[in-house]
Amino acid sequence: MEEIGAVPPPGTESPTERTLRFSDLAEAGAAFRFCPACASSHLYSQRGRLWRCPDCGFEYFHNVATAAGIILECGGRIVFVVRAREPAKGKLALPGGFVEPGERAEDAAIRECREEIGWAPERIEFLASYPNIYRYHDIPYATCDMYFWSRAHSLDPEDYDCDEEESTCLSFIEVSQIPWDDIAFDSTRRALRRYVKTRSWEFPSRGPDSETDE
Repeated sequence: MEEIGAVPPPGTESPTERTLRFSDLAEAGAAFRFCPACASSHLYSQRGRLWRCPDCGFEYFHNVATAAGIILECGGRIVFVVRAREPAKGKLALPGGFVEPGERAEDAAIRECREEIGWAPERIEFLASYPNIYRYHDIPYATCDMYFWSRAHSLDPEDYDCDEEESTCLSFIEVSQIPWDDIAFDSTRRALRRYVKTRSWEFPSRGPDSETDE
């Protein structure tokens, strides 16, 4: 079993290691073959992040997207959704999703939680944010995943209603029994590790500004 503390200490990852970890973003360069402004075939990509057309001057930036999720603890168990679609189909994820234009990350987390499990907490606390790669239809998207946490002491699994389009089912797992290898995304794994180490916090709380407690 993977150990909870198996996270490199902050500052130990070199710029080269970080570049290699996100090197597959370059694969996004094949997403567009023609300029969407003038249809030129001379459109080219730089590292899968910027597309330029030398014929008409069109530029498109493949910027970082924002996602938000909630670690919801209920009676000592974490509420997971089992993903019904790719990426990471069949793996465990937290209630959450992408932030919509004009939406706060906090509101997105609560909205996605309500949509995916039929219930959302009235209050959430910020935990941490982590970079991630979300591959959709073979295109890698760089994301910044915002994680929040909340606790519900009186809820029962029957109180939840799983969105079958997004998840095959819900899974309630003891904090001490989290199957780390079955977690869908690296950012989620890192957020859960942080939560496990800091779950003695109570409302209101504010975590450290760095990752020194990982």
